[in-house]
Amino acid sequence: MAILDTVEEKSDCRVGVDIGATLAKLAVRAPDGKLGFEFHSANDLPAVQQRIADLAPHCVGLTGCGAKALEARLDLPTLRMLEFEAWGLGSRSLLRAQGIDENSPYLLVSLGTGTSVLRVEGEEVSRVGGTALGGGTVLGLGVALTGCATHRAICRLAERGDRGRVDLRVGDIYEAGEIALPGETTAASFGNLARWLAQEPPEEADGGPDPSRPEDLAAAVMGLVGENVALICGGIAQATGIARLVYGGATLHENPALVATLQAVSAGMGNATIFLDEGSFAGAAGALERSASA
Repeated sequence: MAILDTVEEKSDCRVGVDIGATLAKLAVRAPDGKLGFEFHSANDLPAVQQRIADLAPHCVGLTGCGAKALEARLDLPTLRMLEFEAWGLGSRSLLRAQGIDENSPYLLVSLGTGTSVLRVEGEEVSRVGGTALGGGTVLGLGVALTGCATHRAICRLAERGDRGRVDLRVGDIYEAGEIALPGETTAASFGNLARWLAQEPPEEADGGPDPSRPEDLAAAVMGLVGENVALICGGIAQATGIARLVYGGATLHENPALVATLQAVSAGMGNATIFLDEGSFAGAAGALERSASA
């Protein structure tokens, strides 16, 4: 599914919008059935309003914390729905598009500005947990530590980094066989950086590499968020008896470092893991599905 730049025929066009704290996600179904997706800034409501007006949809489905404010600006029929309901409906649609069973129960992990964990079973959706760690953490810490001002720049930097330079691993403090944990297990996120900074003056920690390179710091931020989100989800999976995790959310967009961490930790905890192909737009897809019934 490619991002839709234009809709040549506008009659009967349908639009779903998930507008959150950072991004407005649009799902657009053209009259010929083609489905496309777009990102816009949630802080620029006039631009989002204009884009919707250009598409001239028959009806607009809305969800997210900014839905009410956007709805007030639109001179079009609208249908507003709760965010969790939209995510559940949209995730089922996206799973179906990937040829994956959407009817068996799963935990939907929505990594937006923060992270919510939803239990989806058929058409029933309920929030069962979450964490304040998410895209806001990635961007906030990323900017503070690396100076990169955009999500894309931080993700690209993290791809080149080695978080092992920044994090303290079990193998850094225990010899092999001394403790019943793999040596690559993270003992303390950013712990190696802390040890290095504690030296007066800071020198290469234990004769090793400088752990303050921007790319390594970016990778460590992804590790911090990914490991903790996956561990929280693994605990919820055990508590609910649902081993299937479905990951989505704009924080995963073009973010292979975070995806790899989530995949590794989730698999290590025995969870079956699925990443939605267009997971950034699950809420928008749900709002689109609901608008089609109007």
